[in-house]
Amino acid sequence: MSRTTLEIIRPFLAVNYLPDREILPRLIAVHDGVFGHPSLFPNTPFDEPTFKGAIDRFATALAAVLTDGGKLSLEERNKTRAEAVVMYRTLGHYVENACKNDMNTFLSSGFTPVAKPQRIQPQPLPAPEAPTIKQGPTGEFAITSTSVPQALYYELSCVPVSSGGDNVEPTTVIVTSTQQPTIIKNLTPGTIYKFQIRAFGKLGFSAWSSATQRMVI
Repeated sequence: MSRTTLEIIRPFLAVNYLPDREILPRLIAVHDGVFGHPSLFPNTPFDEPTFKGAIDRFATALAAVLTDGGKLSLEERNKTRAEAVVMYRTLGHYVENACKNDMNTFLSSGFTPVAKPQRIQPQPLPAPEAPTIKQGPTGEFAITSTSVPQALYYELSCVPVSSGGDNVEPTTVIVTSTQQPTIIKNLTPGTIYKFQIRAFGKLGFSAWSSATQRMVI
């Protein structure tokens, strides 16, 4: 049986992180919305004059800061801003309950809803960069590569390139992490080897990277 998830309407209340010029219009919109619809919001936690007074004090203090910017003006601005924001948040919690999860009623309050997170669909992984080859002891290569975000693991392909240019069947190695070099042993000195790598994610393998070739000694 499928389960239906109820999406709760929640007001955006993180206004304390907004600049003054964005807070004041939100305060006014909520004042007009909540107290302008007494039939929808009859039991507010404080009355209209109380909230209006807090808004007016903040607006006056803000104007004083813009005029002189003195220390006392800034302190008054901070005090009245905090007072108004606390009341705004209190009204927000009240409206969340009073609207009974009806969007039209909620929007009448002047609050804006918290945006719903967008579910991002998995995307195919990009091909990794071409691997880097470093010579190790005789017959060994150390292979490094860059990581691909969201990759679960990698597949490294190794194939000797014949003098005539024909490739034989490659061998593959599973690479669980690109943090350390992958050591490939038992190679034939004097032979050129070609390496490619691809990443594996939720949607399968990426395309193969560009090839890197080097003769082993």
